[in-house]
Amino acid sequence: MEEKQKDNFKATKRKNVVTEKRRKTTHKSLISKENKEHYKEGYKSRKVQGNKSILDFKFKPSNLKIIALGGLDEIGKNITVFEYEDEIVLVDCGLEFPEDDMLGVDLVIPDVTYLIRNKEKIKGLVITHGHEDHIGSIPYVLQQVNMPIYATRLTAKLIEHKLEEHNLLKTTKIHIVEQGKTINLGKMSVEFLRSSHSIPDAVMLAIHTPVGTVVHTGDFKVDYTPIDGQMMDLGRLAELGNEGVLALLSDSTNAERKGFTLSEKSVGPVFDNLFEGCKKRIVVATFASNVHRVQQIVNSAVKFGRKIAVSGRSMMNMIDAARELNYIDAPDDLFIDIDLIKNYTDSQLVIITTGSQGETMSALTRMANGEHRKITITGNDLIIISANPIPGNEKNVSKVIDKLLKIGAEVVYNTLADVHVSGHACQEEQKLIMALTRPKYFIPVHGEYRQLIAHRDTAMEMGIPRENIFISNNGREIELNQDEAKLGGTVPSGRVMVDGLGVGDVGNVVLRDRQHLSQDGLIVIVMTMNNVTGEIVAGPDVISRGFVYVRESENLMEQVKTFIREEIRELEERHVKDWGIIKSTLKDDVRDFIFDKTKRNPMILPIIMEL
Repeated sequence: MEEKQKDNFKATKRKNVVTEKRRKTTHKSLISKENKEHYKEGYKSRKVQGNKSILDFKFKPSNLKIIALGGLDEIGKNITVFEYEDEIVLVDCGLEFPEDDMLGVDLVIPDVTYLIRNKEKIKGLVITHGHEDHIGSIPYVLQQVNMPIYATRLTAKLIEHKLEEHNLLKTTKIHIVEQGKTINLGKMSVEFLRSSHSIPDAVMLAIHTPVGTVVHTGDFKVDYTPIDGQMMDLGRLAELGNEGVLALLSDSTNAERKGFTLSEKSVGPVFDNLFEGCKKRIVVATFASNVHRVQQIVNSAVKFGRKIAVSGRSMMNMIDAARELNYIDAPDDLFIDIDLIKNYTDSQLVIITTGSQGETMSALTRMANGEHRKITITGNDLIIISANPIPGNEKNVSKVIDKLLKIGAEVVYNTLADVHVSGHACQEEQKLIMALTRPKYFIPVHGEYRQLIAHRDTAMEMGIPRENIFISNNGREIELNQDEAKLGGTVPSGRVMVDGLGVGDVGNVVLRDRQHLSQDGLIVIVMTMNNVTGEIVAGPDVISRGFVYVRESENLMEQVKTFIREEIRELEERHVKDWGIIKSTLKDDVRDFIFDKTKRNPMILPIIMEL
């Protein structure tokens, strides 16, 4: 009996194995040839129907691509592409201010060639906050790629001002999104999370995609006592962490600084101390976008009975927008027109101005140079520079302070009093965001290379494996899914320079020429030649600009003219009549001659006219 049962059991087992093999063969045969490659990328799971267990086939979702077109290995020009299949969501679209060697350049914007090529995929541009390094390039990009914009109230108002200046307001759709709300953009949705920064209405973004949720912090600090009482939504970040965060992109600006960033509220008592008992006129220079700082200046002015006048167009625009949206709480009669300051004594006035970075054309710099049309600095002025110099601006700020002190004004700046706090998170705040979100992958953004490295090290302290941290470059693709993340190919990226109305017509060659001219000057050689004989009919005349003062260097100029005549004579003897050869020969030989005589290397520009 037992042997019979064993035989039945073995037969049943063989039958089940055969049945399973046939079922698998049948399942595979149903897959068309064109889907076989996709099948390899798919996965199988069992599901139960009635009493039967069947194999269910599903395709793997596509990878999410994250591509920074700006903001990596630099401060500013922040713009990031989130691409899933045939859809793109953009985050921020900022500019960068020119470096010292970018002579004559007004602004630097990102290269958006990739967006132009894929403009039909773009579902929308989402903005984290209203600073120039996040919204400044919008008018220039919209001229090439039109797309809807999603932003919070103050940010949207600032964008509207920019678009109005460029005559783009009527052709652009701007959608105002409240903090805490979610917008659907095709296969992706974007959740706006309340954040803290040095400008109201800043948000972090939770970008929900088919492969997982990506959190983008934008610029942030963790301020437990914000001026407007609107605390960062740490609770929602924790919820997202519990639900599972695929990747975290986090602000790296202060990644090298340990500890916490001080609360913006800490500046208020410092202002009160400076205002109290002061009989001088008070001039405060700060960032135009720092509405919370302006609110604290307003609070001190009201407390000590002073009126406020505003100087600087960007500051006026920001304060007007903030007051319109009730982000600045001030009595109606507090602000006065700058033309009316002569009607008040110095002890009754506060002037809020731009120029905290020593910008050449800013209001404070013009005051220091004695060139401001409406404000003259005297020894009865207290100047408060309520900002830290951005790296690279230290020398300009120092020059402005020196000039103000020479006039006799009293100047208070960051090394003398705590009149400024940063709007960016230090290491402990960055750790808090990582602890709340617990991301699988980490991508430091918004910083120079050393800051990205410092942020990577902080992430490793928090237990994120080094292989899950990606320090990328502008234009480099990062491809993500639940199982893996990897660096992909590259797309066009870089800097586009804006000079006046010209966008992109100043490149490296033009900059090199400008630098050459600024360092060594220019010599122009003008002469008229007979196009048949090659003889000089008139000239040569030698014109110098930025090389030597001609009236004091007549001997040198005559030597150059004599040398040119001899060169032309040699070329005639060699029967050289091609103008291109004559110009290039003159250019090279005159450069060598002048270098031997002066050890200088001016730009040589031969101009030959035919007769």
